[in-house]
Amino acid sequence: MVCGGAMSRWLVLLVGLLTISLVPSCAAAEVKISPTEWSLRLPLPDGVTGAESLAFDALGQGPYTGVSDGRVLKWDGSAVGWTTFAHHANYRKLPMCTVAMAPSEETEGLCGRLLGLAFHLESGDLYMADAYNGLMRVGPDGGEAEVLATAADGVQFNFVNGLDIDQVTGDVYFTDSSVTYPRRFNTEIMMNADATGRLLKYDARTKQVTVLKYSLPYPNGVAVSHDRMHIVVAHTLPCQAYRYYLQGPKAGHYELLADLPGYPDNVRRDENGGYWVALNQERGRPGATTRPVRHLVGVRLDGNGVEVEELTAAKGVTLSEVTERKGKLWLGSIELDYIGLLVALY
Repeated sequence: MVCGGAMSRWLVLLVGLLTISLVPSCAAAEVKISPTEWSLRLPLPDGVTGAESLAFDALGQGPYTGVSDGRVLKWDGSAVGWTTFAHHANYRKLPMCTVAMAPSEETEGLCGRLLGLAFHLESGDLYMADAYNGLMRVGPDGGEAEVLATAADGVQFNFVNGLDIDQVTGDVYFTDSSVTYPRRFNTEIMMNADATGRLLKYDARTKQVTVLKYSLPYPNGVAVSHDRMHIVVAHTLPCQAYRYYLQGPKAGHYELLADLPGYPDNVRRDENGGYWVALNQERGRPGATTRPVRHLVGVRLDGNGVEVEELTAAKGVTLSEVTERKGKLWLGSIELDYIGLLVALY
């Protein structure tokens, strides 16, 4: 039995709860949808594909991108077009690198395959993640690249992939996607649930490489956060982004940032405190019986990992990187023979 005063309080509480339940809940922020079909195209030179990653130098020149024959190309404007900026030593030594004698998948182990790229803006040096040849660097004038590291903790790099730089310290953070399978057999990593990837750091002062995290499932793209407190790491499988804390009370901690709607490739900071994540393939949707005409190729996350924007493309198009510069999006894909520039919406 409830006394009168208590009954009144219960009625007030009940009315309050009913009022709350009848008020529409605060809906999550609407996700912006941005189609990329109308992006401008910068065709790559004949015979090469693979704008896996894009970079701009301290003067804003570029983009620079690695292509399937092992070179880094620089866009010098429409009057000049693409020029060779950097390459591995083998590119000049082996005829198979300069003259197409076989598919690039069969020659990249010798000629090199440049994936992640990033400039250290103060020095002008370009750092490169070569899937086969390791962590490399070339000076502001380009040319033959220097190999900085090929192993860590006595274990050879096998699939060097994503890369980013702390612009204050010059330290380079990068991934070795698998110590079991090289880039050419990257699908085997997913098919066999390989979890031998590593997150690594090249110390600009000591010139040494340390392993920050072992036993990772397909670590791919890397991005240093805007405040330099952590690194965002994209895991192609299981379609997630994590963050590794560099400073503060959580230093050394590795935690989930976001579940992603597709298989991620590179990660880049946007201009709003968040990140662009390129999707190499959209995840299957429950109940779907046919592939959509348009599909997801990239997402923007805010600083907390919440999805705020989606990029879509025509069927068959995939992205390896989305780079934002001065409000415009540059789109790279390891499978296409052009680089996209999305200007209509930005």
